[in-house]
Amino acid sequence: MDSPPPTTEQSSTDCCQGHQTDPPGPQSSTDDTNIQQNTTNGNDKGQRDSPPPTTEQKGRNAGNCSADICQGDQTDPPGPQSSTDDTNSQQNTTNERDKGQMDFSSSKTEQGSNAGDCAANRCQGDQMKGSQSLTDDTNSQENTTNGRDKGQMDISPPTTEQKGINAGNCSADICQGDQTDPPGPQSSTDDTNSQQNTTNGRDKGQMDSPPPTTEQSSTDCCQGDQTNFPATQSSTDDTNSQQNTTNAGKDNRQMDFSSFETERGSNAGDCAANRCQGDQMKGSQSLTDDTNSQENTTNEINLESFLKDLGLEQHYRKKLSLQNILQIDKKTIDDEPAKCKSHLPWHFLKKLMMVNVTARNVKYDSDKNSNDDGMSENTELDFNDLFDVANSEDMVNPLDVITALFLCSDGFVQQQMALKMSMCQFPVPLLLPSCDSQQCTLMLWAMRDIVKQYRPEALSESKDFTEERIVLSNLPMVSFVRLGECSLSKSETLNKLLSNSQQYHNIFVHHNMECGDSPRRISNGLTEITWYLPCGNKNIDIFSQPVAVANLRGDIESFETQYAFLCQASAAVFVFLDKLDDLSRLSKKQHHQTQIFLVGNIGDKFPDVTFLNQVTKTLGLTKNNLLFKKNQENYANFIKRLREAVSKVISKTERKMSIEQMANIAHELRIWVDEDFPECQTAKQHADAITAEIQDTLTFKEEQLPLQGQIWKELTSLEKEEFRLQKLGSENIEKRKSDLKEKIDTLRQNQNSKDFSNAMKSFITALSLPQIERNYFLKWMQIYLDDVSRIKLSELRDLYEEKRKSSENKEEIKQLDQQLTNSSLGTEHFFREMGQMYEASRFLPETDPSRQQLKYLPELCAQLLMDGFPFELVDGDASNIPLQWVSDVLSQLNEIVSPKNKILVVTVLGVQSTGKSTLLNTMFGVQFAVSCGRCTRGAFMLLIKVHEEFKTVLNCDFIVIIDTEGLKSLEGAQLNKNRDYDNKLATLVVGMSNITITNLATENLTEMKDILQIVLHAFLRVREIDKKPKCIFVHQNVSSAAAHEKNTQAQDHLLKLLNELTQTIAQTDQKECKSFSDIMEYNPNTGNFFIPGLWNGNPPMAPVNVGYSEAVYELKKSLIQPMENVDFGAYSICKFQSCLKILWDAIKHENLLLSFRDSLETVAHNRLRTEFEDWDNKFINEVKQWITDAETKISNRKSNNLTKSETKKLVKALKKTATIMLSDGERKILDNLTQYFSQTEGLVHLVTGYRENYEKKVKKDRQGLEKLVNTRLQMAEDIALKRYYRQNYV
Repeated sequence: MDSPPPTTEQSSTDCCQGHQTDPPGPQSSTDDTNIQQNTTNGNDKGQRDSPPPTTEQKGRNAGNCSADICQGDQTDPPGPQSSTDDTNSQQNTTNERDKGQMDFSSSKTEQGSNAGDCAANRCQGDQMKGSQSLTDDTNSQENTTNGRDKGQMDISPPTTEQKGINAGNCSADICQGDQTDPPGPQSSTDDTNSQQNTTNGRDKGQMDSPPPTTEQSSTDCCQGDQTNFPATQSSTDDTNSQQNTTNAGKDNRQMDFSSFETERGSNAGDCAANRCQGDQMKGSQSLTDDTNSQENTTNEINLESFLKDLGLEQHYRKKLSLQNILQIDKKTIDDEPAKCKSHLPWHFLKKLMMVNVTARNVKYDSDKNSNDDGMSENTELDFNDLFDVANSEDMVNPLDVITALFLCSDGFVQQQMALKMSMCQFPVPLLLPSCDSQQCTLMLWAMRDIVKQYRPEALSESKDFTEERIVLSNLPMVSFVRLGECSLSKSETLNKLLSNSQQYHNIFVHHNMECGDSPRRISNGLTEITWYLPCGNKNIDIFSQPVAVANLRGDIESFETQYAFLCQASAAVFVFLDKLDDLSRLSKKQHHQTQIFLVGNIGDKFPDVTFLNQVTKTLGLTKNNLLFKKNQENYANFIKRLREAVSKVISKTERKMSIEQMANIAHELRIWVDEDFPECQTAKQHADAITAEIQDTLTFKEEQLPLQGQIWKELTSLEKEEFRLQKLGSENIEKRKSDLKEKIDTLRQNQNSKDFSNAMKSFITALSLPQIERNYFLKWMQIYLDDVSRIKLSELRDLYEEKRKSSENKEEIKQLDQQLTNSSLGTEHFFREMGQMYEASRFLPETDPSRQQLKYLPELCAQLLMDGFPFELVDGDASNIPLQWVSDVLSQLNEIVSPKNKILVVTVLGVQSTGKSTLLNTMFGVQFAVSCGRCTRGAFMLLIKVHEEFKTVLNCDFIVIIDTEGLKSLEGAQLNKNRDYDNKLATLVVGMSNITITNLATENLTEMKDILQIVLHAFLRVREIDKKPKCIFVHQNVSSAAAHEKNTQAQDHLLKLLNELTQTIAQTDQKECKSFSDIMEYNPNTGNFFIPGLWNGNPPMAPVNVGYSEAVYELKKSLIQPMENVDFGAYSICKFQSCLKILWDAIKHENLLLSFRDSLETVAHNRLRTEFEDWDNKFINEVKQWITDAETKISNRKSNNLTKSETKKLVKALKKTATIMLSDGERKILDNLTQYFSQTEGLVHLVTGYRENYEKKVKKDRQGLEKLVNTRLQMAEDIALKRYYRQNYV
């Protein structure tokens, strides 16, 4: 980023010093492999900004290179020396030559510069001692051919003068290397390796390495060939060498980069440089050592060649942006597998953005498949290829794809990739190798967006949890590295270490995964990090405390910087190795007081106990620090011992560090930090200036964002009353409207009288920065504000839990509820304040300076929409739309994109916390807020570009996604929002949409009946909307494969219900609609999608369920398809703007019977009341008739000659009969109610809440009738007895 690459002189000096102190000793093949890989990676490192050196500088630097090679060999200690020592020297020499080489427009004066370096390395290669097999020669020659092909980008031969200069320098280095070469036998492989490295050297120096002067070339030449010893070489070696030389010539111009024309002669120099480097390898080596060494020498391809294979070469400088990878194109809905290497990055990104855990399966189908039909015709079976092993070298390692994409992406794409990888439980890059040098980068910015929730052991009883941004979490880190060869797969062992036996997950890529055995070409030196986070269940948790786990790819011998970083940042480092002899090298390294554990597979080998004691003393190790898998030991038992060791480290260590704090270590070690570049730091300073003043979010909003507070809510209420005049009373209409307008003007004047707050001044100033700085500023603001809100919400939740334990704190609990709702603070609040500032300024004269000062704000927000930032349509706190502000922003957006202004609008509706935002994030790769203790409030729109070639298919230029607040939210209840707000929101977003996704938590449709009624009524009542959107139902958390078939009956019932609702509402509104399809486009067979749960296991360690990602992908394909012969196609931004205004005015004018559901309840209640009155009246009439008959019977007692006692007895009997009759009548009505409410039709479900009231009414009516019966019978008895008295006693 900012660190300048060292000069060539510095490079050479470092090279010599490193060679002098390299201790003698045997070296494993893996060491050689990794070193050579890093030699290649080092070649291209500094190539970003450094200008090419002048001719004079070239000459001086070339001389220094040759001199350093000689110095390195002269100080070589006597005795046997491993190949790694020489290779390290060669590596550093080569690395430093190529720093600053990214300037492809270098002049012709550089053409001969590198020939001198070629010979320098040739002499080093020819000094290789010890016997080697013929197979080594063959592999070496194969790699020679490959090397020649790689760097020969249509390079023309140098001029005669340049040839002479370069030849001199070559000879000079040859003799320097041979002077110190002791005599001895040399195998044919040595010569072959010499040829091999010659070829690779040609590739390596072909950027901008400075040439030596002619004088230096001649001087070096005089010292050459004095001690060069002949070597015996087999005829096979010569033949292979000639063959590969021929192939190299034929393929010389296969990579036609015209920009390299001027460098034709310059690249020949470094060819020979690497030849001599490779040939100086000393000591005895096994066949595996040579093979791996040769393979990695072959892989010394410059980064650009590899990126060209992946189709990413143009993105190394012009980085991939989110707009590039999120745009809608043919690949979005293309299910074709990758056919070549250039398809792999896009397949990976496509799946990763949809959090698909199969994203790392980067195998491609080449055209080399055999013809099965031809084989079937053969009468004889051919078993020649039955036991062949597939060549993994043709495949690409997933780590290389990931590394390449991180290198070719801007900071925002890196951040999005890291977030999605974390959700998939993939490790994310901690130290990213630059591949073209020994430099690496701490990926702090890339991990800034990762937020984790977990429950450590201390919170398991309280059921509380910790939510933190992972780069700020102080956690112990345990690192795993490799020294030399190791038969244990480090990454596979880590996967077993971090996974439960019941649920294994491939966290780290390892050899036994698909393409995991492919040679790593650019990802050696990559350090990955993941986190183990407990859930609070001791039966599930592997570790009771959170821990970070780092994994270094490659041999630590080749990556000293990364190893030093891990030693300083880790609580413990676990070193995997097989050869205990390698421990002598480990003892020479600085470990910074970190614990070292040795892990290996000793098998049947018995280690040298004396040597082991000596080394472990030097390293300060005890027996507990040695974890060797014994012969035939159960692997599960070995993992158990490893877990115990890690657990002890976690529980006892005091070394805990956040990734943010690790940046200090990175700076000390001269490791780049990805957020250290000026644009990011400038943006951070602007964000710090605003957020540093926030002590309490509620207080900050009141003081710094005053226009969106109580004033805005009062304006909302006045605007609503202005349209509806619900409080008119007997007042004159015109006077009422005039009074309301006057109050609105007064409030706007109040807003304009307030000075711009310091926070808003700083915010608007930062938005005026250049685009890259502005985007970083907004991201920093989002990060800081989320952190502040998270801390505040955590404090309030803790206080709420404490207060709710006592029933005496009801008022305090109510206040805490309100604070929890209002304490969130995000960038949307700053944009909301901008909108209010702009709307208030429209009430000022046009010439007013304040109005002129703010008139550019809509254009600014329109540009942010183009950059991929969401824009608030509906203010969820005030339940209102700042219509002038939103309209002007949309107008500016239309001006920016015109004439390409057709949009397709997709909206999601659903009950709160049903995963609406997560669904959109997964489907389109965007990042609507889904955490931070707050849900979506209001409605937000986001713009996604459609690729030019796909616009004619999709018939639109952009897709607009609208994410909405959850309906029936608890927050809405706390804010005293009634159903009116849900109705308005649903009406608005559905009315503006081409496609409406109704999100359901399960396959049960009951919960959404109210919402469906809202939508239906909205479309019927708002007459101005001339649209028929498509309706899709998404049933989440449905894992059954037969869900669709099982719910066929439910879907038919739903459609019947929808049709019934449509007819009912149409009758109420006097509209002519007979079915749901008259209002919305809905097909029950294709309009239902069943999506399984999001997580595959128990969070926080559960990855995203691949079934979820695949189901969402199918939903996405159903949305993004050719819009032919459909009437819900795209429309212009202007029409979208007009539709918004029409809808909002209609919503404000009409009460829409608001709540929509009330009108249906009225219909349903009228039906129930009618039925009940029929039952009740019939019962009452029956009772009244019975009373009349009873009175008649009593009054006729004279004719029956009844005595007084007999009369009383008759009345008593009648009362008893009446009681039985009333009970029967009551029971009959209750039975009728039960039968009525058990119906599934007739909107009965809307009035189930009235059932209790009607049951009470039946009982009350019965009591009233019983009282009436008793009264009337008593009156009849009294009259009869009076008559009896008069007749008998008067």
